[in-house]
Amino acid sequence: MSIDLEKILRPADNPAPTFTPKCMTLAGGETMVIRQVDRDEIPDILPHIEPLIHVERDFYDIVAARVYAELLGYYRYRMQDEYVLVAQIDGELTAVVNGRRYNPDVGMSLHTLSLRRGLRVGAHAFAAKMEYHFDFLKQKEVLIVAESPIGFRRWMIEYKLEKRFQTPHELGGVPSFSLTRELFERIRGSLLTGRRPVPQELLARAQARILPPSDPPTPPQDLMAATRSQGDNTGTALLLQRQILGGK
Repeated sequence: MSIDLEKILRPADNPAPTFTPKCMTLAGGETMVIRQVDRDEIPDILPHIEPLIHVERDFYDIVAARVYAELLGYYRYRMQDEYVLVAQIDGELTAVVNGRRYNPDVGMSLHTLSLRRGLRVGAHAFAAKMEYHFDFLKQKEVLIVAESPIGFRRWMIEYKLEKRFQTPHELGGVPSFSLTRELFERIRGSLLTGRRPVPQELLARAQARILPPSDPPTPPQDLMAATRSQGDNTGTALLLQRQILGGK
C-alpha cells in the first residue's frame, strides 16, 4: 500500500542535461567553483541554511526558510524538475541557487541565497543559473520574482527584466518578471563570467566535501540596522526584539 502511494506522491523528473561546472576569480583574488549537486549532497547543505532562518536582516529569514523547504522537497522527491547549483571557495559553501523547468520553454527561478557578502557571489551564482536555463535547457524565458530590495536591484533593475504581471509565479507575492533569451544575450558579455573546464584538482576539492561558510550572514548588533526602518510595519519583529532586550 505504501509503495503504491509513493508512486502517486513522487513526481517523475524529466531527463535534463547537467550543468557543466565552471570557475571564476573573484575581486578578492579567490577562485570560486559553481557546480550542480545531486540529491545525496542535499543533507550536507541543509545545516548551513537552517541558521539563516533566524536572520531577519535583508529578508534572509523568509528566503532561507523557503530554500530549506525547496531543497528538502528536492531531496524527498516532492518537487518536479528541480535543480540545485552551489558556489564554493576551497570547498566552503558560498551560495546556493535553485529553480526548475516549468515546461520545456519556460523556467521558474526559485531562489538565490548568498552565504558570503561583498564579492558579488550571489550575482555570479544567479547568472550561472540563468546560463543553465538558456544554454543547457534551451528555454525561451525564465520567470523571476524578488523578496528583498537587494534582489530587486540585482535582478529586475540590473537585468532590465520584462514585466509578466499577468503570469503568476509559484512563489506567490509580487507579480512575475521575465528574463527572455533576447535579454540574456544582451547582458551575457557583462554579467556572465567564468571559465571551463575547471582544473581537476579544484573540482575534486569542491566535490569532496561541502564545508561550512566561514562568514555567514548574522543578525546585526543593532536590531534596527537592517534594510527596514522603524517606520516600516514589516519590521515589527525587530521592534519586539529590541523591546525584549531593553527589558520592556
